[in-house]
Amino acid sequence: MTADLFKPEIDEALRAYDRFIVCLNKTPDECEASLYRLMEKAIKAYDNRGPHLRHGIALDTQVTIILSQTENERPLCGIYFNLHSPYQKKALAKVGKGED
Repeated sequence: MTADLFKPEIDEALRAYDRFIVCLNKTPDECEASLYRLMEKAIKAYDNRGPHLRHGIALDTQVTIILSQTENERPLCGIYFNLHSPYQKKALAKVGKGED
């Protein structure tokens, strides 16, 4: 199993990145390279998982890839962008100060 097996999912993630993701510190080319590196790591985790485990996961600070075992030979693939809002951090910080 190679990352090329999941090219449709990677291509779809790249289209979403190009259209919707504005603030990641990666150019589209860097994002594509990152997705392929993470996919290789997820495949390795999936291939080496324990006997009762069903997933292979790889992530960096901005992207998570999950491969999930199915009844078919090809696992399901999920690619998620780990997005956050700087405004949410400020709101959480204010809540934390008031609890002291």
